[in-house]
Amino acid sequence: MHFIDKFLRYISYFTAFIMALLVVLIVFDATSRYLFSHGSTALQELEWHFFDVVILLSIAFTLRHNAHVRVDIFYDKFSPKMKALVNIISFVFFVLPLSLLIVYIGIGFVEMSFVQHEASSDPGGLKYRWIVKSLMPLAFIFLSLQAVKELISNIQKWKSL
Repeated sequence: MHFIDKFLRYISYFTAFIMALLVVLIVFDATSRYLFSHGSTALQELEWHFFDVVILLSIAFTLRHNAHVRVDIFYDKFSPKMKALVNIISFVFFVLPLSLLIVYIGIGFVEMSFVQHEASSDPGGLKYRWIVKSLMPLAFIFLSLQAVKELISNIQKWKSL
């Protein structure tokens, strides 16, 4: 399972790079709009697409670092064995089924967008909407991989305690 960590680390580097590009893009867009009265629909849409990349590709990274949303007021008081059991149950009954459902539905969603040559409805907007839509199933494939790794880790932890 070491390859999952390594692969997702590279995805996080890519995400950090996109975040830096997003900051530059926003500064450029705001400067050109407010100082030179020149706005671009394509640049604004590209900002949203970059934001999508950052959010969606960070989901698995967040799980890896145990920084996801959880009701910590209860979880923090649990014993290590109980925490492992709660994690196992949440991965088996919530994270993995939901992730696989989103991948299954999302692939058809992307395929339909690709076949229809979906583009922005705004004049001057971006084409190839399927590219950004493909991030949804891809992000949940990454989340599933990380969840399987965490599941195995928590099963080992639960057995050893």
